[in-house]
Amino acid sequence: MLLSTAISAFDWPPVMITLGLMLLAALVGGAMGLWLKLPKVTSYLLVGLALGPFGMGLLLANVSGKEAGDAYREFFEAQLAYLIPLERLAMALVLFQMGCHFTLAQFRRILHRVSRISLGELGLTFLLVTGGLLLLRAVVSADVLGREIPWQMALLLGVLALATAPATTILVLKENQSEGPVTEYATALVALNNLVCVLLFEVLFLTIRHFDGELSRPISQELLRLARDILGGIGLGMIAGLAVSYASGLVVLAARQVLLIAAVAALLGICQKFDVPFLLTFLAMGATVANAADQPRELLKHLDQPTKLFCVVFFVIHGSHLNVPALYHAGLIGVAYIVLRTCGKVFGIFLTAGGRHEDAYARPWLSLTMLAQAGAAITLASMAADPVRGLGQLGVDIKAIIVGTVVFFEILGPIALKFALLKAGEVPLGMAIRHDTTTPLAELGALINRLMVAAGFPSWKGMPAGKLTIGQVMQRNPKSIDAGATFDDLVDFIERSRDNTFPVTDKEGQLVGVIRYQQLRNALFDAEVGALVAAHDLLVPPGITVHADDPLTATWEHFRSSPDDTIPVVSRDPEGQLVGIVRRKELMRMFSRPPG
Repeated sequence: MLLSTAISAFDWPPVMITLGLMLLAALVGGAMGLWLKLPKVTSYLLVGLALGPFGMGLLLANVSGKEAGDAYREFFEAQLAYLIPLERLAMALVLFQMGCHFTLAQFRRILHRVSRISLGELGLTFLLVTGGLLLLRAVVSADVLGREIPWQMALLLGVLALATAPATTILVLKENQSEGPVTEYATALVALNNLVCVLLFEVLFLTIRHFDGELSRPISQELLRLARDILGGIGLGMIAGLAVSYASGLVVLAARQVLLIAAVAALLGICQKFDVPFLLTFLAMGATVANAADQPRELLKHLDQPTKLFCVVFFVIHGSHLNVPALYHAGLIGVAYIVLRTCGKVFGIFLTAGGRHEDAYARPWLSLTMLAQAGAAITLASMAADPVRGLGQLGVDIKAIIVGTVVFFEILGPIALKFALLKAGEVPLGMAIRHDTTTPLAELGALINRLMVAAGFPSWKGMPAGKLTIGQVMQRNPKSIDAGATFDDLVDFIERSRDNTFPVTDKEGQLVGVIRYQQLRNALFDAEVGALVAAHDLLVPPGITVHADDPLTATWEHFRSSPDDTIPVVSRDPEGQLVGIVRRKELMRMFSRPPG
């Protein structure tokens, strides 16, 4: 009772506190996800789930009673209401950037192949989900299923199964900086999936309401209104895209980020004011900018950082709405929907992708990229469940199934997508592996050292820096890479190392070269060649080496002329034996200024 009273007392809107705590929690969750090699999207969703009504709310209800859980849910939902504009802006930015991928030249190049793959995927998914649910109705009683499966439900769920979460898919692709046929096809397919899903659902929804006698106007007028909204949204997006393309050439480079965000935010407000479908609007705006703007890729770079920030908020909020109990309440129908939709997506692409070498290469992994499902499906299902213009109990049941199964697809979808990108070899090494250059303990030591230096305490045992030798500060007996090590061994070494420059030695411990992480991190990581490439294929001459008895000042001079973060220390007798390394960051932490 005391806890629920305390939570209820927060009736003032501390939205900035809520936003700050959400971002901090997302930061911690993202770091943990990186350690577990999860997509950041999944990490943010799980953070939102933990903070939301179905995470913390249920925990409080079980620990302190139902009143505490209800008070927390009410408080949390009130705070999220202030952040809804940021959530919608994030989705608009993602859709705009998705549209920017579709230049006319690219569209003509892949239209035939993507159309064939999309037709196979969408067709098989619809047939499996609709036909499977109708078959389930015929062989299993309603008492066992927990609810009836009318033919209208089977059809609408079959259409909803076509949708793929655009924000989730695009953010995973951008996070991994992937490039290649799988990435290109996935971007096109997710746009086509949602376009087809929205159009088919709207038409089928109006048709069902017409046969049920629920329409207040003739269906021809409703379909005309739908066509007007769709064409109006596309036209509005094209006008906005032309305006942005023109204005981007007039403003200075630093102002283009403001221009783009202002245009997207204003257009989003117009769409909401006049109830225009913003999915089509922002795809059209992006496609127009891609074809009309000067250097659209450079223009888009100005949106990368703000989009990432807004999307952190988007996915935490979205995760807080994941209703885990609804997955259980979806029952056998929910399980059937999950299995049938997954089979339709996977086998629909696998059976239709092929013919060309590029398509055949992408086929095994492209089929795993379309599983994520969230916003579009939930929005359309909410339309069916609307108490005034919806389908009554039928719409409520459809929404319950979609809300429940989205929990599965939003968690599994990003993981499957990242796995597919890695297996297809379309992710740079720097994104495919985990490589940290520091530790929490090291950073704590560095902080203490900086405070001591600022307070005027000696930085190195009271000795003048100019009298130190390299042997007094170097790390002795460092780990090195064997020249015959495979690429898989090298990746394992990089993940365990805190450096960016790695010494390579032969069997006798002689330094034969170095491998620089910065030269590898942008190379596409292909797991299939991991056992075929050896370290000696990748090494380069060390360039600079020092000896243990050299003065420390010489090392500073070497670091000034070298991009490396470490310099190998070799012996004089026997010549060239690796005996240690000197790290740039450790010297910078030890001294407030270069020794001399």
